[in-house]
Order: sequence, then structure tokens, then C-alpha cells
Amino acid sequence: MDQPDKRATKTRKAFNTPGHAHELTFSCNQRLPILNSDRCRQWFVESLDRARQKLDFELWAYVVMPEHVHVLLLPRREVYEMAAILTAIKLPVARQAVGWLRESNSNWLEKLKVCRPNGRIEYRFWQQGGGYDRNIFKLDAIWSAVRYIHDNPVRRGLVRNSIDWPWSSARAYEGADDIVLPIVDRPPFI
Repeated sequence: MDQPDKRATKTRKAFNTPGHAHELTFSCNQRLPILNSDRCRQWFVESLDRARQKLDFELWAYVVMPEHVHVLLLPRREVYEMAAILTAIKLPVARQAVGWLRESNSNWLEKLKVCRPNGRIEYRFWQQGGGYDRNIFKLDAIWSAVRYIHDNPVRRGLVRNSIDWPWSSARAYEGADDIVLPIVDRPPFI
């Protein structure tokens, strides 16, 4: 008789509390820089926008880095599931990317390959486990999260100023109008 797979998997506990914002961070599989192309970043922001509209959440801040993403959002519905929001954001990106890698015969596809214990092969775009999810309900913590998200490309040395990174909402907060994904809502002010 087959024994159950006892390998440890990362789990993420989500608290679906009405009125709480969520600071999310999730990474590409093996922290590979799969989001290093504008094509893939565009797939991500389009997926984020569709999820925002479909699942009715306010998008307060985001940044797409080469190998991970930060998002700050506030679900508007009284009853919501962060797992459903994450799936709506991440799954379309993974499908588009893996499909494109298959068509282009990219070497990247082999890096995403995972052999399941039952022998089935799959391609994993996102790191397993769902990522980081922190509930935020205090205004000072919300604004601290916005600054942290926007400063990520600066801390990594990708740009000198956060508004110079086009794959972020930082430019929206500075009043620019050439934003890849506009911020419609903003957190309340302190």
C-alpha cells in the first residue's frame, strides 16, 4: 500500500477579517527572476486588475520585482476569501507564462518543472505555499506598508528613486498619469 507523501509543505494562514487590508508578498518558484520581462510583468498587472474588478477589492499599492511581488489591498466585501483573491491574481499569470515558455521552447520551462510523487509532471511558476499575508488595520501600519512596497526597487538597487520603477504604484502617488496599472482607491490619510 502506498504511504502518504509526508514532505513538508509551506502553508499560509489567512485571516479573512472584514475591514482589514492585506499586505501580500509572493515569489516566483525558486525565486527565479521570471518577472524580469516587461511581457510577464504586463501579464501580472493585467491579472491583478481583472481580479480587482471581479472580486471587488481596493488596490492600494503594488510593485512587481524580477522574482517577487508585493500587493496591498482591501477587500470591499463583508465575506471574502484571500485564497480566492490570490488564485485570481496568480493563476492567469502562471498559465500565460508557462504557455508562452512552451511555445518559445525556452530553457526556463525546464527550470519550472516539478515531478510529482505519482510521476505527473507540472510546471510551477509561483513558489509553493501562497506567500506572505499580513492583516493590517491601523493607518500608520498601512502607510508604512505603502512606503515599504514602493521603496522595494530602490532597496534592491534597480532604480535611484521609487517613481523611476514603472512596475509600481509609486508614480500614481506622485500624481503621474503614465501608470501601468492606475490606483483607483487610496488608503485613508492619518
